Amino acid sequence: MKVAASSLRKGAVVDMEGKLYVVLTVDNIHPGKGTPVTQLNMRRISDGVKVSERYRTTEQVERAFVDQRNHTFLYQDGEGFHFMNPETYDQLVATEDVIGDAAPYLQENMTVQLSTHNDVPIAIELPRTVVLEIVDTEPSVKGQTASSSYKPAVLSNGVKTTVPPYITVGTKVIILTEDNSYQERAKD
Repeated sequence: MKVAASSLRKGAVVDMEGKLYVVLTVDNIHPGKGTPVTQLNMRRISDGVKVSERYRTTEQVERAFVDQRNHTFLYQDGEGFHFMNPETYDQLVATEDVIGDAAPYLQENMTVQLSTHNDVPIAIELPRTVVLEIVDTEPSVKGQTASSSYKPAVLSNGVKTTVPPYITVGTKVIILTEDNSYQERAKD
């Protein structure tokens, strides 16, 4: 199935010359002069080689036929990351290469979209946001404005982000999974 290059998202699987690639990052570049382009950074599923391709935003890319279903994350061990299909209770094991930088965000019983090709996990799509707790951040400085100054913080999963000055240790916050950015304070 052909789709516009600009409509692809992280985790999508494309077929280029008979080989499957999973999209790692998508950058839509709109120069002041000239044609807008989409920069795709991808990993070849068969051997893990990373490639970078640039397309005009209107160019069509062949999206691979993969099975995308919701799966529940169970646990991680030496074998890999274990997921269960909630409809059939079948379990799949995904390798660390497939999970990549999504690993810190996986929480027990979290529902994720797992892409499989011939019953082998090839890509994962996390929920758009997750709720995490701040475990370390600088104390707020009196008189500092909340308008544009952000301070560094460490989340309960070990990922670093920046938060507004009024956020303190122990506060639960909503984080955007695609770029580790702070969205808002979580409502309890």
